[in-house]
Amino acid sequence: SSGERLTVLLCANASGSQKVPLRAVGDSPRPRCLRGVNLEQMPWSYRAGSLAGLTAPLFAEWLREFNEGMRRQGKSVLLLLAKHEAHPYLQLSNVRMVFVPPATALAQPPLDRGIASDLKGHYRRRLLRWLPAERGAGQPSLLDVLHMLAQAWGDVRPGLIASCFRAAGFTPDADAEAVSLTSAPGLLSREQLERDGDPAGADGDAGMAEGEDAGELPCPSEREVWRSLATLRRYLECQATSPDLFQAFYELEDAVHMVSAG
Repeated sequence: SSGERLTVLLCANASGSQKVPLRAVGDSPRPRCLRGVNLEQMPWSYRAGSLAGLTAPLFAEWLREFNEGMRRQGKSVLLLLAKHEAHPYLQLSNVRMVFVPPATALAQPPLDRGIASDLKGHYRRRLLRWLPAERGAGQPSLLDVLHMLAQAWGDVRPGLIASCFRAAGFTPDADAEAVSLTSAPGLLSREQLERDGDPAGADGDAGMAEGEDAGELPCPSEREVWRSLATLRRYLECQATSPDLFQAFYELEDAVHMVSAG
């Protein structure tokens, strides 16, 4: 509802090739819209915190889950984060925590150089696209917002993430997927952010094939299509066996938006 806020935790590697599913922190401990949702299989996770803020216990929980994920993948990583009271230092088996200096006008961590603002821009675009009456009356629920945030996180291009890391002084190692410290150049310009955020080789063709019996069935209205997509999303929320299934659903939803927009 209007006035509610979320804190979103973002984590990505320096090359932008891997983005950790986002963690959202809100006010409500038991949101009604999340009832019946198979939360373990969502492409996002949700926790309740005081004033929708990320507390030290919540971050420690995320750290342990992140470390376990790296252990299962057989990876040892260096985790860069800002020094903050909500960021406790933990001794972990596969994650080494390194605190970077506070952000200043001349030195900013990668997320502050364009990654977080790019996510917000994609989210606002999707929120505005949701608002028309095609989805029914009322504002989006917390569940709708979490899906839009996951889609917006997917919209953030690897090239943009890598550029922001380079601008902060961290250069991805193409062979070892590690990061090395270099002299930090200046902030990225808006033109650089827009160029690096665009997918490479986006040219392509899209077409629709007509079947022999296409004229036998009436064409559904846009409202009927969106109702069908809502039903499919709810089915996946209850029955999905992998978060990857939602990526296919998000692509389908975007395709329908493109068709409806002409």
